[in-house]
Amino acid sequence: MKPVNLQELARFSADKPCRELIFDSPNMRVLNFNFEAGQELPVHAHQADSEVALFILEGEGVFTGTEEIPAKAGDLYIMPVTQPHGLKAKTRVRLLVVIAPTL
Repeated sequence: MKPVNLQELARFSADKPCRELIFDSPNMRVLNFNFEAGQELPVHAHQADSEVALFILEGEGVFTGTEEIPAKAGDLYIMPVTQPHGLKAKTRVRLLVVIAPTL
């Protein structure tokens, strides 16, 4: 078991979103992203047979891709990684990403 304190990963930068790889194995990858208001993760997709779960820990933003979907603390979105996805932060946003199996 690997304990992780997500509050300790709440680091932000005015220059660009902060990204931290929390866990990586052939079966699952867990990442933490922190965005200041106005920062974004550009729309992208992956060529893999994997699923991705996007969980908003804090803040408000908009998921981007094939459509714009409001995102706020407590929201969880699950989709294939082949589906175009991105995020624009309206406020300071903390995003937890789980990919399984890994890309």
